[in-house]
Amino acid sequence: MSKPEQESLRLWLRLFTTTTLVERQLDSALKREFGSTLPRFDLLSQLERAPDGLRMGELSERILTTGGNVTWLVRALEADKLVTRRVSPTDKRAAIVRLTAAGKRHFAAMAQAHEGWIADIFAALSPDDRRAMHTRLGVVKDRVRSPRSSS
Repeated sequence: MSKPEQESLRLWLRLFTTTTLVERQLDSALKREFGSTLPRFDLLSQLERAPDGLRMGELSERILTTGGNVTWLVRALEADKLVTRRVSPTDKRAAIVRLTAAGKRHFAAMAQAHEGWIADIFAALSPDDRRAMHTRLGVVKDRVRSPRSSS
């Protein structure tokens, strides 16, 4: 393996490990403070950005999980009265999921705490470092979304 390949692999492992550790910390804090989980937070976050609601398939795509996981999450959130699920008026095979008033309040409280936790995690970096990392990771993200054709 060449040196650039080794460095790329080391970088990938650092990104993966860091992401996993951050996710664990956030999930633990959400459980402790709100009796919730990161997947529930992610789903509620997507619904908060879509006041007219989202189809189950759209939720699955946005939170990068399977339809089965979304169904399970939505059922649990319905049981907690945080979301509603209704048949789409334009496609009777599809369900539209929306936040309830209680869901909006619950998510707002979680989002405020989440923002503080994230700020604390990244406080060790200067604003310039955060901006530079954001830009460079954006380049990688674009590369993954539009891979070059292999020769």
